[in-house]
Amino acid sequence: MLGLAEGRSSGRWIDWNLQGHQFVTHLAADRPKQIHNPVDGHDVPVPHFGLILTVADFQTFAERLKTAGIEFVIEPYVRFEGQPGEQWTMFFLDPAGNALEFKAFADDSQIFKA
Repeated sequence: MLGLAEGRSSGRWIDWNLQGHQFVTHLAADRPKQIHNPVDGHDVPVPHFGLILTVADFQTFAERLKTAGIEFVIEPYVRFEGQPGEQWTMFFLDPAGNALEFKAFADDSQIFKA
């Protein structure tokens, strides 16, 4: 669904090409209980992995996920609207239950601002 090219793998793990970065997934028998922290009025899953996209890529990807019927933990929306750090964000779980966040900043200079 993410459109990632598969790299090396075994029966228990797979390396994926995530925009030139190695994203490794492992099969794990036991999963801890899902924990959340409040952010901007939403319960953000902890821990989670995030990837920053351009705004155009975020919108295209969000539509592709919606069309595919992906169940979102947090539907795509604009967080911190009108504030420094304004960003589009969405969360969903991969098939193993790992929380994934995809986001796009209105101003990329705000990505690592405190």
